[in-house]
This record gives sequence, C-alpha cells and structure tokens, in this order.
Amino acid sequence: MSKSKPRPNPRPGFVLEVDRQTPSILFHHGEGFRMEKLPVGRSRVIYPGEPIHGIKDPDGAIIDALLNPMDDDPLPALLTPGMKLTIAFDDVSLPLPAMVKPDLRQRVIEAVLDMAAAAGVDDVHLVAALALHRRMTEAELRQAVGDRVYEAFAPHGQLYNLDAEDPEQMVILGESDQGDTVQMQRRAAESDLLIYVNINLTSMNGGWKSTATGLSGYAGVRSHHNPKTLTQSKSIMDKDTSAFHASNWRQGEIIKRHGPRVFQIETTVNTNTYGHTGPLSMLQKREWEWNFQDRAKFATMQAGLSRMTGAQKRKIFHSWKSPYEMTSVQAGEVDAVHNKTIEHVYAQHMVPVEGQTDIMTMGLPYLSPYNVNAVLNPVLVAVLGLGYFFNLYRGKPVVKEGGVLIMSHPTPWEFNPVHHPSYIDFFEQVLTETRDPVVMHKKYEKKFAEDEWYRHLYRTSNAYHGVHPFYMWYWCSHALEYLGSVIVVGGDPKAVRRLGFKPASTLQDALEMAEDTVGPQPTISHFHNPPVLMADVS
Repeated sequence: MSKSKPRPNPRPGFVLEVDRQTPSILFHHGEGFRMEKLPVGRSRVIYPGEPIHGIKDPDGAIIDALLNPMDDDPLPALLTPGMKLTIAFDDVSLPLPAMVKPDLRQRVIEAVLDMAAAAGVDDVHLVAALALHRRMTEAELRQAVGDRVYEAFAPHGQLYNLDAEDPEQMVILGESDQGDTVQMQRRAAESDLLIYVNINLTSMNGGWKSTATGLSGYAGVRSHHNPKTLTQSKSIMDKDTSAFHASNWRQGEIIKRHGPRVFQIETTVNTNTYGHTGPLSMLQKREWEWNFQDRAKFATMQAGLSRMTGAQKRKIFHSWKSPYEMTSVQAGEVDAVHNKTIEHVYAQHMVPVEGQTDIMTMGLPYLSPYNVNAVLNPVLVAVLGLGYFFNLYRGKPVVKEGGVLIMSHPTPWEFNPVHHPSYIDFFEQVLTETRDPVVMHKKYEKKFAEDEWYRHLYRTSNAYHGVHPFYMWYWCSHALEYLGSVIVVGGDPKAVRRLGFKPASTLQDALEMAEDTVGPQPTISHFHNPPVLMADVS
C-alpha cells in the first residue's frame, strides 16, 4: 500500500448554487449550530466530498509499507542490535477530533516496535513532538500510543513529551544560507535512526515540517513562525506557494547533511468525522438529504444544547471520538513519502471551485489544533478562521482580495488558565496596543518567549509556550493583509472588537455590513465544514 494510487471519492465535493428551493444551511457555531438562509441567486455553498473508503486491513498495509518503503531500505534492514532508536510522533493537535481507538500512531508504533524487538534493539525512546505546544497528559498519550506501549515505556522514562526549554535536551544542528536555524531534541539528533510517525489531517502537515518543527524549540521555530514568512505564504496548505514550507524544507536539508537518518512514516485518514450513523451523523450530510430521523436528531440535540452551560457542552463535544479510517500509509525517504501523502490528501479534500466571490462565510466549530480539552478563546477563534479555514485553498483564495470574511462563532471572552496563560496577557496587553504582527513581533515577542514563569508552566504543567499566541496571530497575517474586513456573527462584541473585527448579531446583519466594503448585491461563497475540504480555485 505504500505506493498505492489514491482511492476514488465515493461522491466528490461540489459547489451548489443557492436557489429558492435550497434549504437552510448548517453553520457550526462553537459548541452549537445555526441554520441560515443564504441570498438566492448570488450565493453558493462549497461542499466537501464524502469520506473515501478506508483500507480494509490497516495493520497489513502498515507492515507492507515498512517492508517496502519508498526510496529507502526496508525498516528491518535499518535496525541493528546496540543502536540508538528514537520514535517521534505527532502530538495532541492531530487528528481533530481524536479518533476512536486504536489511533493510527498506536498501530504504526506497535509495528515498528515489533520489528525493533526482533532485531534486538533495546535502546528505544518515544517522544511526543510538541515543539512549543503544551505537554500531553497521560490520558492523551495513552490515546495516541495505546496502553501497551505506554505501560512498557513511560514508567522507565522512555516515553515522554519534548521539553524544548531544557538546555540539556536541545541542540543546534546548523543554519541554512537564508538564516533558518535548525534546532532539534538532542536524543533524536544523536540517534542512529529517527523514525517519525505522522497523521496527515490536512496538506499542511508532514514532510520535513514533522522533524524540523515538531522536534524543535524557539530557536528553530521562529525561523518560519514570523510575520514576514507567514504573510508570504500564499496558502499554508499548498507547499509550492508557502514560504513557511520552504523554510521547513531548507531546515530539512540541514538535517539530511547533519543527521540523524530519518525514516518517515505518514498516514492519511478520510473525513468520517461524525460517522454514518449515530447522534451526529446528520452533520456529515447535505441539508436537503436529511430525512425525518436526521431532522429529529438535530432538533433534539439543539434543544438539549440550549439547556447546557458552555462548560457542559465543551465536555460533551471534546469527548467525541471520530471513526476515521486510514486511506493510505507511506514509509521511507521524507520527500518521496510526503509527495505520495499529498496525493491522497488532495484526493479526499480537493473541491474544484470556479472563480472568487466578494464574501466568504464559514461556521467555526468548537475545536482547533490548540484547544483540545479547552475553550476556544478569542485569539484561537481568529486563527481558526483566518489562519486555517481561509487558507484551505489551492490557486487563490475563495474570496476576492479586499473582500469580506464572515465567521459564525460565540467568541467568548474566556481562556483556559492552565493551557493558555500567556494568551490571557497577550489579549489584555498586546492586542490593546497593537494588532500589527510586525509591531508585536519587534516589541513584545522576545519578552513573552523568554519569560521565566511562562517557561516554567510550559515545562511543568500543560501550558502552551509563552510565545505561542504571537505565532497564532502571525498565522493570520496573510488573511489580515488580504481581506478588506472581518465580521463575526453571534460573538461577544467586546471580544470581537478587541480582535479588530466587527460584531454582528445575525448573518443578515453581517451581509448588510459587508456591503460597506464590497458594494451592493455582493456574491457569496459559504465554506461548508467540517468535515474539512480544500477549495481548488480557478
């Protein structure tokens, strides 16, 4: 399966032109939902394709990929007694939501460990490649690697979270001719073989980003997590037009020259986020195909949610596990593996879209890569909409330059103090003075990055690094420069204005406000999600 062609999509995504028969359209709205009518004759809805059928024997496909890798020797040939082996894997930010057990990382890691044991390799470490993300909890590590692996390695200190602020743990490997610093965890850098286990949920993930970013710290990450690089990334989802990826790949060249030897394992999943049956299955359907049972389930869910607090709703939604299926697995040399992975990602996600519109609308869900088991705070609302969903395109954005982005989300003035302590100060101190990424980069970033209290919380608790909110704001740089206006429907007005956006009570109000920017009778594209899609805009 390592060299298989992408499977055909059972029913590909498409663009629906809104007419008088079009029903109300589902908008995700944080831990809730809205049903909205879009203007007839000038609106369209971009629908994702249905989930591609998964591989029937995922464990067999993984073994086949390890024995028949791309542009590399079979894994057993690389494993020898006495060697130092490090297995790094993606952290809690993937996949979203978490998948039903067994997680693909568990499947792959167990197969690798079986081969390592057979080869007599006993110096093995497993590391969650956090970079500057928060530490994974024991429950989250068990979810990713499985109980058997956790029990065998964690008690002996051989399964752990990366600590990018431990000076003894990190090492500088070199610098590219364009000034990209390459930093890596020392254990991984000094290993005879580094195996990286990746889940590609979107085309942004994987490749040299896995090791160059995931196993790095502030010294390396700031090479590409900066306003200049991210403004020049004309879609972070399209490696060929992304300055962010270009920097990671330059770092990859340093890693190849310096070592360690990297054996990359990448998997892709389908978009079976909610399942074909069950309480949320209607969210994966197109609205006019909802049957009586779907409408009843949705109405019951809406009634129940209306009686819950935000914390209660978050607890329910964050406990959801998605029945994703593996659609491909590739192993071997990093570039060869990643090129094949992207083919499979595009086969699932890509939707042809003709031309741009004046307005882009989207409903934002409760979850992003950076708030697993926490509230989506206002800064993360901004990055989910402007940094991620806006960038889910190839070619050019869905919305015209100078156009309007309308996002639906409650945007509560609320932060998780354990996960996001520096976000609180960023929101209260930095955003009250400037929203300019360049200004905040020069004036405030270093102070937050080197703050000893933030370092302590990152290293000993479950807090994101002190600099992380800056990087999230920079992630919005391309959209902030490109768009004429951003409007948030149903958000806390005070929080929305702090972000520099405009609040609106209803979608109709937002559409009327948008006319001040783009003129009367604007054209509209609604980005229907999740499941995730990627617009191939001609």
